[in-house]
Amino acid sequence: MLAYDYPLLGLFWTMLWIFIFVAWIFLLIRVFADIFRSHDMGGWGKALWCILIIIFPILGTLIYLIARGRGMTERDMAIAQQQEQAFRSYVQETAAAGGTSAADELSKLADLRSKGVISDAEFEQQKAKLLA
Repeated sequence: MLAYDYPLLGLFWTMLWIFIFVAWIFLLIRVFADIFRSHDMGGWGKALWCILIIIFPILGTLIYLIARGRGMTERDMAIAQQQEQAFRSYVQETAAAGGTSAADELSKLADLRSKGVISDAEFEQQKAKLLA
């Protein structure tokens, strides 16, 4: 009975409007986030952009995207590069801290020598490498 009262085309239009509404919410969140993280704009400029977007949502957002869209992209790229650099430095610090020490390597070499896996000459050669 419900399908008869609500045809398939009506369902399609409802889903389309829900999609457009959700995309609009995401766009507004992006624009407001960009307004507040922008360092090249003062407090009055941020307040005026917010008022414009609140009073005239569609027009204000479109004007913001046209006027400051390139800056939005540049700020996003700068933040992504900073995050990548922070990640790389963290990985390098963690890898350096988690590595084995020379003393551990020497004890492993001594254990291999005592088991007869390597000779005394090989042990001395590897020891010289580790200590150099």
